[in-house]
Amino acid sequence: MSDGRTLSRNEAIKEASNFLRGTIAEGLGQVVTGAISDDDQQLTKFHGIYLQDDRDLRPERAKQKMEKAFIFMARLRIPGGVLAPEQWLAMDAIAEERANGTLRMTTRQTIQFHGIIKSNLKPAIAAINAALLDTVAACGDVNRNVICTPNPYQSVLHAEALKLADGISAHLRPRTGAYHEIWIDGEKIAGGEEEAEDEPIYGRTYMPRKFKIAVAVPPHNDVDVFAHDLGLIAMIENGRIAGYNVVVGGGMGMTHGEPDTYPRTGDVIGFCTPDQAIDIAEKVVLVQRDHGDRSDRKHARLKYTIDRNGLDWFGDELTARLGYALAPARPFVFERSGDPLGWIKGDDGHTHFTLFVENGRVKGKLRTALAAIARVHTGKFIITPNQNLVIAGITPEQEPLIRALLEEHGLANPSGGLRRNAMACVALPTCGLALAESERYLPDLVTALETALLENGLAEDEITIRMTGCPNGCARPYLAEIGLVGRTPGVYNLYLGGAFDGARLNKLFREDLQHDAIVAALTPLFAQYAKERGAGEHFSDFVIRAGHIAPTRSGRTFHDRS
Repeated sequence: MSDGRTLSRNEAIKEASNFLRGTIAEGLGQVVTGAISDDDQQLTKFHGIYLQDDRDLRPERAKQKMEKAFIFMARLRIPGGVLAPEQWLAMDAIAEERANGTLRMTTRQTIQFHGIIKSNLKPAIAAINAALLDTVAACGDVNRNVICTPNPYQSVLHAEALKLADGISAHLRPRTGAYHEIWIDGEKIAGGEEEAEDEPIYGRTYMPRKFKIAVAVPPHNDVDVFAHDLGLIAMIENGRIAGYNVVVGGGMGMTHGEPDTYPRTGDVIGFCTPDQAIDIAEKVVLVQRDHGDRSDRKHARLKYTIDRNGLDWFGDELTARLGYALAPARPFVFERSGDPLGWIKGDDGHTHFTLFVENGRVKGKLRTALAAIARVHTGKFIITPNQNLVIAGITPEQEPLIRALLEEHGLANPSGGLRRNAMACVALPTCGLALAESERYLPDLVTALETALLENGLAEDEITIRMTGCPNGCARPYLAEIGLVGRTPGVYNLYLGGAFDGARLNKLFREDLQHDAIVAALTPLFAQYAKERGAGEHFSDFVIRAGHIAPTRSGRTFHDRS
């Protein structure tokens, strides 16, 4: 696992945590501080909770010699992103009563609450539990929220894919009783003895780093299936899912200035039947559990385990644990990433409306509108992996009412092509890792770029643009046609050339650009693209063909500039 090297500090914290308990319960009761201990900050991640602070307030509070404005972020575990309307309303109430009045839909098809003060944290988690939801394993060194293609208009396929996402999520959920013991009812496990518990999949120290799984249903790669530790691509035969192509070794994070860290797209290694998929997910997790780097967290993801040992080695390890070999992968085609927005008629007679939500932030009038829809809607709400929301399963009788509510609240009009395909991470002021703005800045940048697009007749062309405030890649910027990654406040690296279907990484085009320089770098490319593109050619393919950027063939060549 670590080849005799010194284990990272996090490994010791997990080992000594008594299955993720630590001193969290005691820390919640300490009213002299809005924070918890450093070790417990690592453990609460396994419970779906991060300690943060409002970084906008840091300078003034430091001047006043005050403690940072500590707040918590809590992230739900919602396999496939599916909520009943009454659950949406319950989350809306929690946002108002216990958080900062907003719901943040994320690229992992779930909801984050921001701005929860310590005294509100336990009541918030209890309210989440009362709505039959939880935050278990939404963060931390475990399998996180399992995402899947939100295509309810293909009702049978969506049901099958969602069932698999639910099954994997349940199977890989940590077994410790710490979550309910700390946050819900305070009841300890039988006897209260550590020996009474076990983690049959994870063991006492869980995974070397986070682990992410996605289920895709072609032709839409809306989950960015190649960006995850494990991806499952549905193979459709006679209107049903015949099985899944297995993808391993994807991951987005890297570190500025450290070329031995890099994003990576996953490799397709074979095909499995539906009844094998959960077993395969477990065994992939076990290989990574036992062979991932536990000494250096920057190299602890599965992508580095595979590149260090080789894909053939990984296949042999997986086969040995499964007791059978995967079948040869089957052909598939992805047409696009992102979400098809607007109205779609389903094969079950219901209609579905995919609503664009800029950067996933639900607040103000939008929050009011969605609550009004939730009070009358009898179908589902489905959060997409692209920070949008599907109002799913609208009956013919309900459709006029839902359409009227969308019109009343100004939600029926589409945005331009670039904005429709834009994503940003939260970044400042709450994320402790952020080096620059993202969610608060990207809308303004898109507005500036829309001027150049309009002038060149490209206003409705779909071009993906994604921004993160640091290189960890939460908004999957390295797969975007245009990617922007924060370096310092107001300064970004510009990446170009990610495939529109999410199958190819982009590459660094310009370093250390501020707003005007970003617009100046892209404007002439838009003009040339409008004049010289081929039929059906996407922007990313054009900039490669025109020689502006080299294609990235693999994660290890991501930093190569030639």
